[in-house]
Amino acid sequence: MAKPRSYAGKDIEISFDMGRCIHARNCFLKLPQVFDPERRPWVDPDAAPVEEITAMIRTCPSGALTFRRLDGGLDEAPAPQNRAAVLENGPLALAGELRVDGEPMVRATLCRCGRSANKPYCDYAHVKAGFVATGEPAPQEKEAPPEVPGGTLEVIPHENGPLEARGPLEVTSGTGARLHRGSRAFLCRCGQSANKPFCDGSHKRVGFEAPGPRDS
Repeated sequence: MAKPRSYAGKDIEISFDMGRCIHARNCFLKLPQVFDPERRPWVDPDAAPVEEITAMIRTCPSGALTFRRLDGGLDEAPAPQNRAAVLENGPLALAGELRVDGEPMVRATLCRCGRSANKPYCDYAHVKAGFVATGEPAPQEKEAPPEVPGGTLEVIPHENGPLEARGPLEVTSGTGARLHRGSRAFLCRCGQSANKPFCDGSHKRVGFEAPGPRDS
């Protein structure tokens, strides 16, 4: 995977990781004077006030865009509560204090269709594959435990199996309804579970193949 590219301006340095981009186009639609794919270089970090740029980057669901303040301002802090939102016919959108496959980050979109060539990250393969999965699944039947204190959420891709979320996490529907709250969850990434977004063992039945942790 190619390394992220950085674009330094007077007040801010913007980094872009193409391998994590899901082409949500938030950047171009909200700040086309800064982010224009038809221009080279496509990022102009001096074309808008720094506060507007940082506010937009925080809306990048995949975390492909990140920033570093050069003017003494605050860099991005993780959301106070770790969350995994289930997107309609699409990936899991995570935000919080994350460590995905050993890499620290504050935002990520993770594949749940099973077709990404960049697992565990989404690469928009669900669109070409015609993946269909509701973003509003029913909440889990058991009572949610008391509020879980903050901390790092470790996301571990199991070889040929699910994503294990280990740490404080709230799983929500795409519109924010709570589906699960706790400190451990196994999330489907083969696309075949009958209990999406949670794993039900279907990866074994369908012969799902995906790499495990990078350091395994």
